[in-house]
Amino acid sequence: MRAARFHEYGGAESLVIEQAPDPHPGCGEIRVRVAAASVNPIDWKLRAGALHQLIPLELPAIPGRDAAGVVDEVGDGVQGVSIGDRVFGLGGVTGATAELVILSAWAHAPDTWNDEQAAGAGLASVTAMRGLNALGSLAGRTLLVEGAAGGVGSAAVEIAVAQGATVIGTASERNREFLTSLGAVHTTYGPGLAQRLSALAPHGVDIALDTAASGSLDDLVAITGDPTRVATVADYAGGQRLGTHVVNAENDSTLLSAAAELGRQGRYTPHVEQTYPLERIADAHAHAERGRTRGKIVICI
Repeated sequence: MRAARFHEYGGAESLVIEQAPDPHPGCGEIRVRVAAASVNPIDWKLRAGALHQLIPLELPAIPGRDAAGVVDEVGDGVQGVSIGDRVFGLGGVTGATAELVILSAWAHAPDTWNDEQAAGAGLASVTAMRGLNALGSLAGRTLLVEGAAGGVGSAAVEIAVAQGATVIGTASERNREFLTSLGAVHTTYGPGLAQRLSALAPHGVDIALDTAASGSLDDLVAITGDPTRVATVADYAGGQRLGTHVVNAENDSTLLSAAAELGRQGRYTPHVEQTYPLERIADAHAHAERGRTRGKIVICI
């Protein structure tokens, strides 16, 4: 199969397109012929070697954790999915940016999403839902999402709105209309956030989800009044210091199916900022490293 790989840690230029061995699913896994795969922050951090002590890789490695495509091989013990089904989901921390990928968690992709949107839904929706679930019931509560225009943040906004929350999202001024289209009230991030929120939410902010790791956790705890009313999916050290909920993504088919159902209902549509062909994966990684993306960056295989 054709795949993007890096043979040593380094910059985006270390990525090459070459032939790699075809993978085969083990027990409880499926193999998917990939239509598209998304780019997540962990992908370029792993490639750059920033996480090599925490997550050592066997090189050469194929970047990418989530993808969408058509099932073409099914492992032992797998039920509820057949060859030819269109799915999206998650594999290991590497392996997705290739013609074939092994997934250990998946859901049927709704017809309302194209392949690029489905590819962008996996890690973003699971991360957002786990963060939101840590905060308890959302109905009737006012939620602040820090970093609301990014891949995880925008997913969190739509999913929280679908669950009955009033959502305020922080993002740059250029993303005001985007957040409004998702159903959130926009405000900018940075100094003076508490004062801006007092005007937007005169009855206070009940809960907060940090997706940005922008150093705002202390402020979020002060705004909500209790560290247990704050969850972070990005600032693990800060969350542990303050006693907030600290949430990691997990390969959870139940959460993927819940996201897909919201997609079928038209209540969650992953936003794709830009797509790149496989041959331009270095450009896609460089784009992701610059940050401040609106939604997801996706590689078309």
